Amino acid sequence: MAISRSGCEGCTSITCTSTLEVLSSETGKQVKTAYDRIESRGMSACLFGSTGTCCRNCNMGPCQIIDGVEEMVGICGATADTVAARNFARIVAAGSASHTDHAREMVRGFLETAKGHGPHQIKDVEKLKSLAQVFGIETEGREVNEIAVELGEKALAEFGKQDGAPLSMLKRAPAKRQAVWERLGIAPRGIDREIVEMMHRTHMGVDQDYENLMLQASRCALSDGWGASMLSTELTDIMFGTPVPRRAIVDLGVLKPDHVNVTVHGHEPLLAEALCIAAQDPEMIELAKKQGAKGINLAGVCCTGNEILMRRGIPVAAGFVQQEIALATGAVEAMVVDVQCIMQSVAEVAKSFHTDIITTNYRAKMPGGVHIQFDEEAPLESAKAILTHAIKNFKKRGKFHIPQDTKLDVVVGFSHETINYMLGGRFRASYRPLNDNIINGRIRGVAAIVGCDNYKLLDNSHEVIARELIKNDVLVLATGCAATSLGRVGLVTPEAVRFAGPGLAEVCEAVGMPPVLHMGSCVDNSRILIAATAMVKEGGLGDDISDLPAIGTAPLWMSEKAVAIGQYFVASGAQVVFQSLPTSGAKKFHDYLLNGLMDQLGAKWNVAEDPMDIAKLMIKRIDQKREALGINKQRERVLFDMAMRRELGSGPLKDAGCHGPAGG
Repeated sequence: MAISRSGCEGCTSITCTSTLEVLSSETGKQVKTAYDRIESRGMSACLFGSTGTCCRNCNMGPCQIIDGVEEMVGICGATADTVAARNFARIVAAGSASHTDHAREMVRGFLETAKGHGPHQIKDVEKLKSLAQVFGIETEGREVNEIAVELGEKALAEFGKQDGAPLSMLKRAPAKRQAVWERLGIAPRGIDREIVEMMHRTHMGVDQDYENLMLQASRCALSDGWGASMLSTELTDIMFGTPVPRRAIVDLGVLKPDHVNVTVHGHEPLLAEALCIAAQDPEMIELAKKQGAKGINLAGVCCTGNEILMRRGIPVAAGFVQQEIALATGAVEAMVVDVQCIMQSVAEVAKSFHTDIITTNYRAKMPGGVHIQFDEEAPLESAKAILTHAIKNFKKRGKFHIPQDTKLDVVVGFSHETINYMLGGRFRASYRPLNDNIINGRIRGVAAIVGCDNYKLLDNSHEVIARELIKNDVLVLATGCAATSLGRVGLVTPEAVRFAGPGLAEVCEAVGMPPVLHMGSCVDNSRILIAATAMVKEGGLGDDISDLPAIGTAPLWMSEKAVAIGQYFVASGAQVVFQSLPTSGAKKFHDYLLNGLMDQLGAKWNVAEDPMDIAKLMIKRIDQKREALGINKQRERVLFDMAMRRELGSGPLKDAGCHGPAGG
């Protein structure tokens, strides 16, 4: 992993052209990045910590546990399995908490908008009414904002619910899956309650049975996936508009030499949306011109980048592992940050340039940063104050290096609604064509590649997995930094169909979609839950998510959120594959995750280290589901034209030998 400052010849973990170019440039050589810190550590990761058997939940320790050695249990007697389960469950709780706090702010912002406060408005009325029905809200004959206020209030109440009916959106899941949750007693009662209970049960001397701990871990994760994250995604769509396909560009080359460059980094769309509005304000543009710039160039970093990319086509400059590299260009006037995945090192990198790191959330300050609190009651005014600060830095800019010829087109905006529409059109929107093409063998199955980037692993891992999947006719759904990395290598565009197998290519060409669908930020994994449920309800592929020929992976996971996402997928019936789990030091518990959960949930965790092995394992699991469904034999491929579609009528096809249109 060594980085040679004479051209980065030793950057063995880096394949990204623009990253290598910046690190090799005069500006890049001025700074130390995570790659340097990994090289200089001179030590490997803690064996006990990385395998999950270090316990520091009380002050008798920390205790380092060795599985199977009688003397090497905790001072309290806790075994490796108990300790690893507690640690794993706490990771799930922390990841769920981060999504929950994010979602709560989105709900509050939605409620303010519904009451007519601020610059935003309700943009997707149809989705508003659809979600209102889920919450039992009457919509007939009522004003849009009146409906929205009631929805916002009921959504906010989901966080503090204690007893009674479980979370409202659980009823969106397949009936069979709801029955599994009820039988196991893991249907979340309230979003905050499950996180608090998880933390309590992992306190010293409380829950000491790893199977029982994992039941609550599942309930906690479900409160994220079917609660907080789903609320955030749905209300953000209603307020800012449900994403539709649009072309945009990604990578460091989106920075502009003659503009004020402001990168927006974090996860909460309220800030980013306000900045997008403010950046178009004539007053702000004029201020930029007075400083010698031609205008203001906003560019996204991490999941905030994905949010504004999906809805506005604002370019994404960098994913998680490129956040320092974006600053090392010397061309960024300010990096505006809110919460989650912001490395403390960005403030140190910024010192080498004219750049300011502007923190905007009281939850997340850092030494060396400039704090300008984002006021949710006056978002536009806050955004203008932030941009004004950034604009004044333009004249201070010194030498800079923006990579050339690295910008790549992407096509993004594949929400559940978009996929539904693309497959069947406005009047016959349906997952029927997708199901039929899975049944007839054109599409082998569906795979999700989600989650983070990670400095410890090869940065082309997402690409290796995606290429192998689409080559084998597996449709790929991508979110978060995984989606950004796949965009950088040209796979998130219809032209990438040339890399797909013949069946998948046939469907993608008919519909006009990429073989890798960009579905948004990490919180938007809830879109995949909704899509999977729609596939089940459409029929022909079983009666639960656990029956679908579908699987997910977060191969480069870094954040605790990724583990929470993985657990809510497993608890929802979808298998997942990670490159590693921090549980391998506890044999029984590790085996329980990899095998025992299947008996309870119909899904489990899988582990594979090499990216190609991950892809092959995912294909194997998809084929096993096809075998169980009895659709493993490829059927005759008939691509329906529009005339044939009109003859089909509006109901599902009854002839099992002819499976619907490939698209519309």
